[in-house]
Order: sequence, then C-alpha cells, then structure tokens
Amino acid sequence: MAFGQASGPPASHTQMRRLTELLGEAGHSDFRDARGPLGLNQRQASGKFTRDEAEALIEQLEAEADAARDAGETDDAGDTAVAEGAAAPRAPKVAQPPAARVDRREAEQQRALTRMPTELLAAELQRRGWIVIEP
Repeated sequence: MAFGQASGPPASHTQMRRLTELLGEAGHSDFRDARGPLGLNQRQASGKFTRDEAEALIEQLEAEADAARDAGETDDAGDTAVAEGAAAPRAPKVAQPPAARVDRREAEQQRALTRMPTELLAAELQRRGWIVIEP
C-alpha cells in the first residue's frame, strides 16, 4: 500500500455528511481545523476516510457530544456529576482500525459512566482509594 492511501473501502456519503455535522457541533469549521484536536492524519484532514475510520470518528464525536450534554445537566440538588473530568475520552488515532475498537469500548464506558448515579461513582472512587468531597 502506498503512503497516505486508505486501507479499506471509502466512507459513504451518509457517513461523511454525519461527520461534517458533528464537526460543526464540536466547533470545528472543517477537517483541517479538527486535525490536531482529533488526531487526524493528513489524508483524513483532506476529508478522505475509510468506512471504519468514519464510523470510529462518528462514535467518538457522538460520545463527546453526549458527555458534554450530560455534564451540563444537574441533579435535583444542583450538583454536577463527580466524574466529569475523571474519565475524559481521548482523541483516537482514527487511521488505525484496531485502535478504533479500543476507542469504541472507551466511548461505551464513558456513556455508561455519565448515566451512573453520583453516589455510586463516589463510592467506587473511594473504594479505589480516592478522596471524594461534594462540590
């Protein structure tokens, strides 16, 4: 395979449209603007993705959008979730499909954490030796 060439079938128009929407929601003007923050390579920064790469990036951006939405929500007492910054999703290397599976698993774990009750998260952190105080 030549340098900079994709290692799979190209992303569908639907995937590319969804990626463009999610990039806009994340505050990026285009793929080049998002290259550094999202860890995109040069080929991806020019808008060329394989199906697997596009799927992984879509899942990552949706997980970040969900986490941002959930972080803005508060419970009845007005407290935000304890683990807001504790397990922030990492920017994946989208060019590597095996890592995409790991990132997908991390995104699923992040979504599960945002749905957990605050008390349960605090108890787990204390069990692991962390000191947790209410904001």
